[in-house]
Amino acid sequence: MKILQVALVSVAVVFSTTTVKAESVLKEILSSGVLKVGTTGDWNPMTMKNPADNTYKGYDIDVMKELAKDLGVKVEFVPTDWKTLVSGVVSGKYHMTGSASISPARAKAAGYSDSYFSLATVPLILKKNASKFKDWGDLDKGNVTVAATLGTTQEKYVKLFFPNAKHKIVEAPARDFQEVLAGRADAHITSNVEAYKLVEKYPQMAVVTVSKPKAPTPIAMLLPQGDQIWINYVNTWIKLKTERGFYRALGKKWKLSD
Repeated sequence: MKILQVALVSVAVVFSTTTVKAESVLKEILSSGVLKVGTTGDWNPMTMKNPADNTYKGYDIDVMKELAKDLGVKVEFVPTDWKTLVSGVVSGKYHMTGSASISPARAKAAGYSDSYFSLATVPLILKKNASKFKDWGDLDKGNVTVAATLGTTQEKYVKLFFPNAKHKIVEAPARDFQEVLAGRADAHITSNVEAYKLVEKYPQMAVVTVSKPKAPTPIAMLLPQGDQIWINYVNTWIKLKTERGFYRALGKKWKLSD
C-alpha cells in the first residue's frame, strides 16, 4: 500500500507541475491537504447520510476515503442534491463527485472519469400490487402514476418509458420511493443496485419481474470538464485500483457483486 501511495503521489506531482493554461485542482488538493467530494447521501448503497451525526457511509464513501488516503490528504464530504450535482463541480464547490450515471446532458457541462461500474433500471411497486404490474407495459397506462426525483436520470426515464402514465416529480430531500410507500404513486424506477436494497429495507415493496431491465448505464465520477490533469490522475488511480482488486472487494462488501 505504501508503494502504491508513493507511486500515485509521484504521478500527482508530475501532473500538477505540467504547464497548462489554468491551474489544476489537483495542485489545490495537494496544497490544501483536503479533497472535497460532493455527495447526495441518499443513494443506497452508494452514499448514505446519517442525519444524527451528519456522517456518511457507502460504496462511494469508501472509494473517496481510499482516494484521499492515496493522495495523502483528508476527505471532506460536501452535501449536495441531484439537481445541483453538476453545478457544484462546475462552480468549484467541490473537486469531484461520487458515482453518477453517464449522460450526454451532464457531459455538456462537466467531465467524467473512466467508468468502473454499470447500472440497469427496474421498476418498484408495492408487493400487494404485483399481480397488476408484471412488465413495463402494465405501468404505461393513464390510470397509473409513476414517481421520480427531480434532477435525476430517472426523471428523464420516467417520461421516456411511460409517456401514457401520470408523472409525479418530487424534489429532494423527498424521494420517489416514498411516494410509492405512501400510496401517492403506483411505481417508481431506480437502479438494480438500489432496488434490492430498498426491498430489503421495506419488505412491503417488490421489484417488478420485467422481461428485461432498461437503460444499462455506466457510472463514473464527475470532474471539472477542462481539468485534464485531474481527470488523468483519477483515471490512473481507477486503473491501478481495478487491477489490484480494490473495486472487486468493495463490490462484495456492499453486495454489488458475488
